[in-house]
Amino acid sequence: MKITIHTPQAIWQLGKRKNQEDALYPTPGTATADDRLFIVCDGMGGHEKGEVASAAVCRGMSQALGDVLVENELLSDFCFDDAIEQAYDALDSADTGHEGRMGTTMTCLCLHKGGCLAAHIGDSRIYHIRPRKRQILYRSRDHSLVQHLYELGEISYNDMATSPRRNIITRVMQPYQQVRTKPSVVYITDLQPDDYLLLLSDGMLEQMDDAELLDILCSKGTDEEKAAFLQEATQQNADNHSAYIIRIKNVKHERSDRHLPSTEKKEREQNKALNDTRRDLAWSLYTDTLDTQRLADEATTADGRQQKKQLTFLKWLRSLAKP
Repeated sequence: MKITIHTPQAIWQLGKRKNQEDALYPTPGTATADDRLFIVCDGMGGHEKGEVASAAVCRGMSQALGDVLVENELLSDFCFDDAIEQAYDALDSADTGHEGRMGTTMTCLCLHKGGCLAAHIGDSRIYHIRPRKRQILYRSRDHSLVQHLYELGEISYNDMATSPRRNIITRVMQPYQQVRTKPSVVYITDLQPDDYLLLLSDGMLEQMDDAELLDILCSKGTDEEKAAFLQEATQQNADNHSAYIIRIKNVKHERSDRHLPSTEKKEREQNKALNDTRRDLAWSLYTDTLDTQRLADEATTADGRQQKKQLTFLKWLRSLAKP
């Protein structure tokens, strides 16, 4: 399998924080269509030196995988596991005080001859979206307490967004772990032209759900415009928020591809959030969290210009959406 992509689009926003704890690989503004490795890490707020942790993991994994993926060879599980170990080694080295208190989430996409390997630790998220069918083929399951409670049936899908425990994650990369946390890994081979692969830190989803992502990515426009739409829709988010948006250009299959491992379909079938008939798929950023009428009524206040801009943006975005 030979996968080609369009120029990837990066989002790397500070939000209302004083420092940027998210880290991306490639560095924002440097990604090209030749890149085969993409990483988004969210340094842990509340842990010291979160930006050091996220940068260390990006550096360790990119150094381990860069040469392997450039050669367009098969990526073995052994090579990927070794890259995770090198990331932990880099994290240990970065913790010069041997305190073990900093940490980071990790999402990673590796495009190689065997398809796409998608891996994550924590509550940063990965999506595989097919715009022509307006379909989410894969959405990673957060390693978080609210995700666990939702899957047990103790809270509803919408409860996860408002729960006071929504920021408690159950897996994290930290230095000097006695047992190093392993990532959840999915193998994706069902890739088609114009499919999107997304890596998102949880700050991107502060006021946005799957419906909004689909509205933007299934709308008309270039990848650059869609990245700008996402930035516009998340500009009021409090947390750091970062993303990589990768659109598939072409996939050339080989006869041997039928033997490639693929776990995406099984993961999709087991993902409660993608199969929950009680979930409100029509959830709207403007009706549920911002209140469209309130924005219109307050458009003449001191902050009215910004609110009016948000309202105009949403109306325009909805006009582009293709259900």
